[in-house]
Amino acid sequence: MSTVNFAEKAIERSQAAVALDREALKISDPMEQKEKFEEALNSYIQAIEAFKPAIKWEKIASRKEQFTAKMIEYVGRAEAIKKILNEPIVPVKQKATAGGGGGDDKDKTKMSDAMQGAIVKEKPNVKWDDIAGLEQAKEALKEAVILPIKFPQLFSSAGRTPWSGIMLYGPPGTGKSYLAKAVATEADATFLSVSSSDLTSKWLGESEKLVKMMFETARENRPSIVFIDEIDSIATARSDSESESSRRIKTELLIQMDGVGHSLEGMLILCATNLPWAIDSAVRRRCQKRIYIPLPDDRARRRMVEIHVSKIQPPPELTNENYEELATRTDGFSGSDISILVRDAIMEPVRRCQDAVAFKWIEVEVPGKEGEPAQMVKKLQPCAPSTPNSLKMSLMELASEHGPEKLIAPPVTFNDFSKTLERCKPSVSQEDLQEFQKFTLDFGQDG
Repeated sequence: MSTVNFAEKAIERSQAAVALDREALKISDPMEQKEKFEEALNSYIQAIEAFKPAIKWEKIASRKEQFTAKMIEYVGRAEAIKKILNEPIVPVKQKATAGGGGGDDKDKTKMSDAMQGAIVKEKPNVKWDDIAGLEQAKEALKEAVILPIKFPQLFSSAGRTPWSGIMLYGPPGTGKSYLAKAVATEADATFLSVSSSDLTSKWLGESEKLVKMMFETARENRPSIVFIDEIDSIATARSDSESESSRRIKTELLIQMDGVGHSLEGMLILCATNLPWAIDSAVRRRCQKRIYIPLPDDRARRRMVEIHVSKIQPPPELTNENYEELATRTDGFSGSDISILVRDAIMEPVRRCQDAVAFKWIEVEVPGKEGEPAQMVKKLQPCAPSTPNSLKMSLMELASEHGPEKLIAPPVTFNDFSKTLERCKPSVSQEDLQEFQKFTLDFGQDG
C-alpha cells in the first residue's frame, strides 16, 4: 500500500471519529450519549492505528509533523472519552440541579486557582548573558518587556505602544523556552507559564473558560507576561475535520489576544512553536513580532560548549584550539544537541571505570568540613594494565575489596568529546531548516 493510501485512510477514519464525537456531545440522554461516545472511541482508536504507518512511511517532514500532531490530539481525546465512559451515569435532572446555584462560582474559583498555579513565583535565574547569540531576539524582548516597565515615559507619548504579541519559532532545542526563562528572570512582571494541558479539559465549554481565566489572571496582575509553550498544539489552522471543542478554544484565544472588550496594556503574550506554518493565520496576525530562533552559529556554539564545560568538576583542560574544533565539528547542532553532547562526553570516564581491568592509587585533595583544612586521601583510578604497581581487578571487585567510596573517575579530556562526536548527530534535518527559512521569508524575521 502506498504512503498516500495510508494517509487517506488515516484522515478518513479521523473524520469519522470527529463526526461521532460531535454527535455524542449533542445528545442529552446519558445512556444514548454513552453509546455514541463508545462508537467515537473505537473510531479514534482506529484512526490512531491508521496514522502510525502514515507517519512511518511519510517522506515529507512537514506532513509527518502534521500527522504526528493530529495523532497526539486524537490520543488525548480518546483518553478523555475513556474517563467520561468510566464515570457513573447521572440522570439529566439530577445533573442540572446538583450543587445548587453556587456551581458556577465554585468552577470559577477552581479555574482561578489553576491559573494562579501557572504564575512563576521563583525566578528561573537565567540571565541574558547566559544565552549565547540570538541578539535580535533578546533586543526585541527587551523592547517589548523591559523598557515599557522600567522606562514607561518612552511609551507615554509619540504614539509608541509596546508589542502585545511575540512568537518565537524555530527548530526544537534552539533556546525558545530558555529565552522565556530569561524574560521571567529579568522582567519585573508577573510571569504565567502555560501549555496546552493547562488550557484543555474533557468537559464541554470548560477549555475556553480556562483561556478566558488565564487572560483575566494576567490582567489582574499587570504588568504581566503570558508564555504559551507549543502553541501549535492548540492554535493550528482551522479545518472542517477539527472537533468543536478545539474550534471554541481557538475562537476564545483569538478574542482575548485581540483585546476585545479589554485592554492589553501592560500585557505581553509570548508564544513558542516548532511548527509556525501550522499556526492559524489569525493567531499569526495577532503576534506582531515573529522571531526566528535559528541553529547557533560558530561563535554561539563555542560559547555554549564553554558554558557547559565550566560546570564540570574538575574542569577539563581544553585549549583554545580544542574549543574552536568543537565549534566547527558541531555545525548543524542545536543548543539541546550540544547539551546532550557534553552530557555524553562526561560519561566517558564512567565508561572507562566500567571497562577497566586495572586501577592505581592516587592522592586526591578533599575539602574539609566547616572550619577544617582540606585533606589528602587515597583513591583508586582506572589505568592501563601495564602501569607499575597497578591492581588487577574489575570495578565490582574493587567495590567488594576496597569499598565503592574508594573509586574516583578519571578527568574529562578532549578525547572524550572527540569520541562522543563520532556517534552524536544533529537532531534537525536540512528539510526542516528549509521549511523554517521559507516561513521566515514570508512572515518572520531573523533572531
